[in-house]
Amino acid sequence: MSHGLFYRCPCYISGPENISVVLLLPSLPPSEIPSKSKVVWEKFSPQTKFERQLYHYGTFPEGFHWGVLSSAYQVEGGWNADGKGPCVWDTFTQKPGNIPNNDNGDVACDSYNKIDADLYMLRALKVKTYRFSLSWSRIFPNGYKSSLNQKGVDYYNRLIDGLIANNIAPMVTLYHWDLPQALQNINGWDNPEMINIFNEYCDFCYATFGDRVKFWITFNEPQTIAWSGYGLGQIPPNVNQPGDAPYRVAHNLLKAHAQVYHTYDEKYRASQGGLVSISLNAEWAEPLDINVPREVVAADRALQFQLGWFAHPIFKNGDYPDAMKWQVGNKSELQGLTESRLPSFTDEDKAFIQGTADVFCINTYTTKVVHHQKAVAWGLRRLLNWLKEEYGDPEIYITENGVATGTAITVDDTDRIFFLNTYIDEALKAHNLDGVRVKGYIASSLMDSFEWLKGYTVGYGLHYVNFKLSSRPRSPKRSAHLYFDIMNNNGFPLTEDVEMTFVSFVYAQTPQIEGAWRADGKGLSIWDKFAHTPEKISQDDNGDIACDSYNKIAEDIISLKTLRVRHYRFSVSWPRIMPDGTNKKMNEAGLNYYHRLVDALLEANITPQVTLYHWDLPQALQDVGGWENETIVERFRDYADVVFNSLGDKVKFWITINEPYIVALHGYGINANPGTAPYIAGHNLLKAHAEAWHVYNDKYRAKQGGIIGITINSDWAEPRNPYKQEDVDAAMRVVQFMMGWFAHPVFNGDYSDLMKNIIRERSLAAEFTPAEVARIKGTHDYFGFNHYTTVLAFYVDFQNQEHYDADSDRTWLESGSDWLKVNPMGFRKILKFIKDEYGNPPVFVTENGVSERGPVNLNDTLRIHYYENYINQALKAYLLDGVDMRGYAAWSLMDNLEWTMGYDERFGLFYVNRSDPSLPRIPKKSVWHYATITNCNGFISPGEIPHECQIHEPEGNIYPFVRSFTVSFTLYVYLSVVLSLHPSIQLSLFLFTGTTSSSLPGEEPVVSFLGLEVSSSDATLGLSVLFSLTVIAAVAVVLMAYGIVKTSKKQKHPVEEHIDLENKCKF
Repeated sequence: MSHGLFYRCPCYISGPENISVVLLLPSLPPSEIPSKSKVVWEKFSPQTKFERQLYHYGTFPEGFHWGVLSSAYQVEGGWNADGKGPCVWDTFTQKPGNIPNNDNGDVACDSYNKIDADLYMLRALKVKTYRFSLSWSRIFPNGYKSSLNQKGVDYYNRLIDGLIANNIAPMVTLYHWDLPQALQNINGWDNPEMINIFNEYCDFCYATFGDRVKFWITFNEPQTIAWSGYGLGQIPPNVNQPGDAPYRVAHNLLKAHAQVYHTYDEKYRASQGGLVSISLNAEWAEPLDINVPREVVAADRALQFQLGWFAHPIFKNGDYPDAMKWQVGNKSELQGLTESRLPSFTDEDKAFIQGTADVFCINTYTTKVVHHQKAVAWGLRRLLNWLKEEYGDPEIYITENGVATGTAITVDDTDRIFFLNTYIDEALKAHNLDGVRVKGYIASSLMDSFEWLKGYTVGYGLHYVNFKLSSRPRSPKRSAHLYFDIMNNNGFPLTEDVEMTFVSFVYAQTPQIEGAWRADGKGLSIWDKFAHTPEKISQDDNGDIACDSYNKIAEDIISLKTLRVRHYRFSVSWPRIMPDGTNKKMNEAGLNYYHRLVDALLEANITPQVTLYHWDLPQALQDVGGWENETIVERFRDYADVVFNSLGDKVKFWITINEPYIVALHGYGINANPGTAPYIAGHNLLKAHAEAWHVYNDKYRAKQGGIIGITINSDWAEPRNPYKQEDVDAAMRVVQFMMGWFAHPVFNGDYSDLMKNIIRERSLAAEFTPAEVARIKGTHDYFGFNHYTTVLAFYVDFQNQEHYDADSDRTWLESGSDWLKVNPMGFRKILKFIKDEYGNPPVFVTENGVSERGPVNLNDTLRIHYYENYINQALKAYLLDGVDMRGYAAWSLMDNLEWTMGYDERFGLFYVNRSDPSLPRIPKKSVWHYATITNCNGFISPGEIPHECQIHEPEGNIYPFVRSFTVSFTLYVYLSVVLSLHPSIQLSLFLFTGTTSSSLPGEEPVVSFLGLEVSSSDATLGLSVLFSLTVIAAVAVVLMAYGIVKTSKKQKHPVEEHIDLENKCKF
């Protein structure tokens, strides 16, 4: 059977004679242009950011090969010790000016003299594999067997024996760029004689070390050798002949590789039972636009030139890819050459080269998008899939993967932590989700070393090496500890995640949704003025109309009922009730609006939860200093008194102030006056809260029976380096400043000592008197808490500002907001912190949610993922940690004005189509998931699905009128009132709408009518009313048509925003 027709896929069966059996698979046809592997781009390029970033938890199969690597010139040193001959890198680096700081590998890590130190690191890591290279010139000083240096052989024997003694498998690279200088003197790899010379060297290594070495790599990155060494002249031997030399060199490298493969196959495989391969390198190439064919062709061609140059002959048909032959051949002809600069293989050559690798070994670091190169983890998964598709699903070993850090980084290598967590997870996705046969992962590298043209200015190591000391001490970096854990766990196993069961509600906020900014006597707020100042809000958006909730109570109630929530948190607009912020002038129309809203909520069996202040201060009060003016304490007390008196018989849940930390720091500190102003404002916010609490407690609690508190926001903070005390302290300061600034006085009576000491150091203190401490302490009936994200804290001395900074883990999912990263476990931790720090108060989570931006997609998978995971962590805090959880509010009911981000960032469960003047509320996929959680009061056990409490998305498009037909607010309100008065008429409407909605247990069935979810009896009357109004409207249209034609132009309706309803899973 001809070698040209088959390649080896090793499957070894050990018997008494230790004979290996090798299964053979048929050869592959040449790649097309573009190759059929373009299916990888078609599969993965349309992925959303959420799909790309979603972390995969799981493990590799037993027997997965975990390892680390080094190479001879980079670590050994001993450049001329014990008879070693010079290599091309010795010659190059010893010439001044070639390497930064004139660095060289003369000593490097001194591994030639530190076998025990290197074995100690490997033992501590508990790696299964150590990939290292042999120095050709240490074994054969002049490149030929006749110059054998036994001391060099002895060094490698000691190293290999030490590895075997510690159960570490040696993976040996025969050539890693360090050609003996004597061979370069005869033109190196541009000389065809090198094929036999290399074979002599490899034959000796097989015979000498093969009884213990079972994994051989012939060449490391031959593409780099050919192109960078003989084309661009960047690395030794520094030949700058890009036109033809790289192609001749690659030709010889391929033949040399094939020759030494066959030598092993014919002379040693039967007795030694090892593997032989070659380590190729590639950067994933991503088309700029998957829908443009030439972009896909360009990306495919980039991979064929870099990777296919060597992989195509070895793994396919023994010849270069057609894309390469076509391009080089055509350019050669255009240059007037009689033959292609790319040499040709004879049929005998092709048969000899094809199949000369037992497994596929790949080195990869980065991804290229057109001309931009960057380290993005998702490129690795795609590259592995491309190898699977292109080369017949071979077994794949990732033989190099790592990231560099600068010399300023010693052991605290956060970037490498992120890199390993994300890149290894992408390899895990390729294995577990895509069926790619990934068999091993080798991290680059064991320790910092000589990094070629960079010298010692960067380090790739899991261990820090102090090159300033002659002893070259090694110290494990944080990444070494992480990699140990990953290897020990064989990946990223998911810890047991118990889904549990509890009151949920949603929140929407006045200036963000109400609109009607000057309607019915409303006064100006600071956000009205701010939003009308050019360039303050993204795209100069404002809240003049917002979601028009001032005129859309009925629509908002329908949305709430769809969600099955039992509580609705909203805020009251202070300037809508008191236009100038004082009780000198009351705006009854504003109060009446809130009465209508509260009445509608109660009628729908939804409990109102009312926030008195959510950042929309009357502008008249800001004109006299706002929260910096102590008189505001009295003004806020008076305002609270009016609202309690007016609405308190209906409202039983009050929040005084929402997120005072944001009000003080972002309103009066950042971008304003970061000195004393934030602390003065915070001081007055606390006193105002206390006065409002006491007003309710003293005047209204007995007769109204409600509860009142303040809502505080905080991120959870993890130390960026948990082994570094400065970072641990910084993480605590984050929480103490964000949460403790306001929680500590309310729950414990004064600012925390940590905060007071730091503020006093800067002479910024605003301290409470003993009377004020007593007045503020205990002004809570619960702990209101807003939470969105977790940060990684680290110490930075900002002099007169905070003594910490924050980062995020790159494995955390991103959102539409740059500050919001998804880390559900931080939610549970901070809830436990509240319990421990503040005496386990009743906790209401009053805001929690995630944003999106960009093209609208109703299939909001990120939000579904966020709510399911964050709520589950809240339930764990409740049931496992004993946190006294009482409720949870999702932010937010609908997309709205997100402050300075305008309408760019969208947190809503309902999409508001702003291109439609009626601003319809359209449910996203997350609505039905959240409705199920609220209706089931938690999560359904997998074994109980389907369950009667599940809320399913109605089939078909039940919102045609919402998107294409504007129904007047008057009609909605009229229908709501009339329907509530006539519950007796029964008529099923499923024939009219085509579908019925789920109803609550024990309730009359709910149907969809004109985009509304109403009872069948209510819908019956609604149909009758609609019919009557339709007749009246038809008559009115006939009478008005003539006048309309004469007096007005036909209105052009804005083009509706594109909504992507695609629900196909792309990963």
